[in-house]
Amino acid sequence: MKHYEVEILDAKTREKLCFLDKVEPHATIAEIKNLFTKTHPQWYPARQSLRLDPKGKSLKDEDVLQKLPVGTTATLYFRDLGAQISWVTVFLTEYAGPLFIYLLFYFRVPFIYGHKYDFTSSRHTVVHLACICHSFHYIKRLLETLFVHRFSHGTMPLRNIFKNCTYYWGFAAWMAYYINHPLYTPPTYGAQQVKLALAIFVICQLGNFSIHVALRNLRPAGSKTRKIPFPTKNPFTWLFLLVSCPNYTYEVGSWIGFTIMTQCLPVALFSLVGFTQMTIWAKGKHRSYLKEFRDYPSLRSPIIPFLL
Repeated sequence: MKHYEVEILDAKTREKLCFLDKVEPHATIAEIKNLFTKTHPQWYPARQSLRLDPKGKSLKDEDVLQKLPVGTTATLYFRDLGAQISWVTVFLTEYAGPLFIYLLFYFRVPFIYGHKYDFTSSRHTVVHLACICHSFHYIKRLLETLFVHRFSHGTMPLRNIFKNCTYYWGFAAWMAYYINHPLYTPPTYGAQQVKLALAIFVICQLGNFSIHVALRNLRPAGSKTRKIPFPTKNPFTWLFLLVSCPNYTYEVGSWIGFTIMTQCLPVALFSLVGFTQMTIWAKGKHRSYLKEFRDYPSLRSPIIPFLL
């Protein structure tokens, strides 16, 4: 069996960082990263991006050395991805924050609305219902992070946790301040508007959860296998017939329902910003599906049926 020699150069300076001798031909990029870490412990595998060209795409951890377009002496280029943090840690942090922050405003802890309102309760039913819906949403997200989601990547850049938490925590405080304010006024059309909004919210939350479970079932534990998602017997998954990312569709629908329920401008702005970001993600995933699967259903749109 022939062995490979692997030379790892810095992608920016072209400086030789490491030379690996007698590397097995069936060695994966993940195994090469582990070998590289032994000589450079400061660059643990999650920080490493190895590529065939200095400006090319990163090789996947599961790529096998002998299947790459290289000779028996392979040259790989290294880029430092920076400090990394696990997806689970980021999700738990960014979702726990809004849950806790919103409740501070709901219970009107001191120094928020003035001394005479400390620990007082709103007389409007919609305020209490909004708290239940908001708390349910983020408790659901926390539980899904722990027990449902399977991540294709184990880590993300550490800086993302600050960006994500600023977004989620900041908007949670902004909307909670107004919804729980002593001068808050209920929606224009009263109980009928609230009931309609609650129905939209609950349906979309159930739909979002159903899609997450369906996506989980597509990927066996410990696998990075990608498959085309199709509807199951669960009616909430039938939206897969029309869009590539129905989890985003349902998520946006939930926040539209919450906006109608509270009739609060910060909630509407949060929904708009979220919709914009999820549309970008959905378009990216849709393009990825089309590129990877030749038989991908042509009827599907990224996030909104027939439109977007």
